[in-house]
Amino acid sequence: MDKPRGLYDQLYGRMMDPVYRQIRAVTFDEDLGQTGWLTAAELSDFVRRLHLSASCQVLDVACGSGGASVLMAHETGARVVGVDANEKAVNAALERAAREVRNDRVLFRVADATLPLPFEEHAFDAIFCNDAVNHLKDRRALLADWFRMLKPGGRILYTDPVVVTGMVSASEFAARSTIGEFVFVPRGENEMILGETGFRDVEVLDASDNIIELSCRWRDARAFHREALVRLETEAGYQALQDFLTTVHVLAEEGRLLRHAFCARRPER
Repeated sequence: MDKPRGLYDQLYGRMMDPVYRQIRAVTFDEDLGQTGWLTAAELSDFVRRLHLSASCQVLDVACGSGGASVLMAHETGARVVGVDANEKAVNAALERAAREVRNDRVLFRVADATLPLPFEEHAFDAIFCNDAVNHLKDRRALLADWFRMLKPGGRILYTDPVVVTGMVSASEFAARSTIGEFVFVPRGENEMILGETGFRDVEVLDASDNIIELSCRWRDARAFHREALVRLETEAGYQALQDFLTTVHVLAEEGRLLRHAFCARRPER
């Protein structure tokens, strides 16, 4: 996963740069250090669907800079462990936690979710993963590992932002995946694998509205700060991300490549 690591090193390394903070403030309803399509309002809905409470142990897979983990701990009192393969992301998450939440409520560590994670069986009441499964190649092995770590009756919720729901050209696939390694799956594939790995009560939510709206707001906010961004990213880097955001918007708005959220439960027995 070398290609996305380079982009995310840049994003996480400059997380607190004033221009990126201004862009996030305009793009999102609350600055969680987003590099994806999650808003605080959507996260609150996801928390409700996961049935989180102060007694819960939660795993946030590919937690990025930790904004979602910290907000989950704030809203529910749950204890949250966030893991990410990117060391700069974890460092940013640790800094956020030190500023915003009691240290005994959140823990962050470097771990590669493409491999079995270093946690015991039945360690968590809930597992959350936002807009990252598309970077992890083996969906079946990933979900089997989550099933292993989940307590009986526990729940998972993850978003897949590249569910193929219409005709997409080779050039559009290429443009949509310029930021790194991507796995595109057709509608129905996630549900099938969830069932095969033992999950039940699978609920599918269309979470594409965020992509449609935020891709435009993000692109336009970046355009407003073009001069500063070109100094930081180079002209080619700036334009590549602008083109990516345009492609994201068109494919989602036309209903050809959507973002779905999947919520499922491990049976009690």
